[in-house]
Amino acid sequence: MAKVNLDAIIPREDFEVEENVIPGKKKETLSIEDIKSDSFFFSNVRKPDFQRETNEWDSKKIADFMESFLDGDLIPAIILWRSTGGYLFVIDGSHRLSSLAAWINDDYGDGFISKQFYDGIIPDEQIEIAEETRKIVRKRIGSYADFKLALTNPDKVSFEIQKKAKNLGALAIQLQWVDGGASKAENSFFKINQQAAPIDKTELILLESRKKPNCIAARAIIRSGKGHKYWSSFSKENQTIIQEMAREINNVLFAPKLETPIKTLDIPIGGKNYSAQTLPLILEFINIVNNIPVDFKESLEDDLTGDSTVIILKQARKIAWRINSNQPSSLGLHPVVYFYSQDGRYKVASFYATLAFIKELGEKNKFKDFIKVRPPFEDIILQTDHLVQQISRKYRSAIASYIYIKDFYLEIVDHLNNGTEQNNVLLEIMKLSKFNYLTSNNDQNDISSNKFSSDRKSAIYIKEALLNAPRCKICGGYIHRNSITIDHIDRKEDGGLGNIENGQISHPYCNTTFKN
Repeated sequence: MAKVNLDAIIPREDFEVEENVIPGKKKETLSIEDIKSDSFFFSNVRKPDFQRETNEWDSKKIADFMESFLDGDLIPAIILWRSTGGYLFVIDGSHRLSSLAAWINDDYGDGFISKQFYDGIIPDEQIEIAEETRKIVRKRIGSYADFKLALTNPDKVSFEIQKKAKNLGALAIQLQWVDGGASKAENSFFKINQQAAPIDKTELILLESRKKPNCIAARAIIRSGKGHKYWSSFSKENQTIIQEMAREINNVLFAPKLETPIKTLDIPIGGKNYSAQTLPLILEFINIVNNIPVDFKESLEDDLTGDSTVIILKQARKIAWRINSNQPSSLGLHPVVYFYSQDGRYKVASFYATLAFIKELGEKNKFKDFIKVRPPFEDIILQTDHLVQQISRKYRSAIASYIYIKDFYLEIVDHLNNGTEQNNVLLEIMKLSKFNYLTSNNDQNDISSNKFSSDRKSAIYIKEALLNAPRCKICGGYIHRNSITIDHIDRKEDGGLGNIENGQISHPYCNTTFKN
């Protein structure tokens, strides 16, 4: 079941905010009245600015939690820390607190709070999930509005809601408090969250390095420059630049929206946006194209002005445009050829490898070598899903294997340019010492079920659709909807006219650079 985005419900704040605060005894329990948006308590609740998005629960889990709360079941305590500025930071329990607030405000990622948070731009997928959650909660529990109605007009709601509404004022969640300074609170956050729901290794690095320019850039891209602004301390000029470039890069990576099973070749180069792999994928994309090492935490300075973030985003946009856009520099790499398996699964390692591949072609001025052999190159990589998987398995992760997949691609280009017959290219590559572990055995067609799975449906569509997929009339490579230009067969400089007979579709780079 898809995850519900409740990230807007509790605002983020920097731990290091300092103001005067009135000391006193801390609350021991949290009631439903405390969770209303205009309460003195909830108006000061914050999430640490480095916390993951609050989007790990699906609709069922939210409904299960709400049901448990309203039934008076034992709920784990919410752990808080009070800053010197008086803010109440959620160290553990963000999903619990956000779920209750979502119920009260009827906002499961598409309501008033979320619309304000995302500047009114909410993805269709997020809206669909929110509406589905609302239906499930109303069916199993009832809306908060129904509970309020039970107090004044009990005859208009069910007996079950009447009964629970009477008990609602007496229900409470236990609170625990972390004592100490900001560093103690931050250490507690990471320790608790690693125990309860371990954070992905890449994401943990991003959280701990939240002031590094590559991490700020990744945060900006994932939400198209919307949502919480981790760059709000920068100058207005840099904020505007960051948000605009983040929007452009996000559009290149994730438009059009991916739907499965695949029934169109118009799919995004970055896979499905807002999935569990998206943030690590964007961070690694940023690091690869900017030559940022894996151990950047020690070597990369914090960005205090936004200048470094802007530089990093410019390089990322340059490579994104090169891969698939309508910019003159675009090679227009077709996503289904380069980034998806034959059965429509997104290949993270291949995405990283293609970034490195394109970057190296540019650094060695070898784009024309690639263009000359592009049709047979693409035919070969379409047939080598199993070999790329063998490379990934050998090195055990996408980030560890992508360099070797990149080298594999470069070997294909070199062999084709050196005159090796297309049918013999893979045989020659498998003779090389660094690829002699590869085998031609492909067990992907082994099946035991007589039903078509979602992957099989995608595979059937892709196989049929590629037979008639449009190709660039200059290089012969596959062409994607995001990278189409109309080229004069006879150039304008040579007197070519703008009539239909003199037009053809082509990749932007082939039209503006290779042809000329």
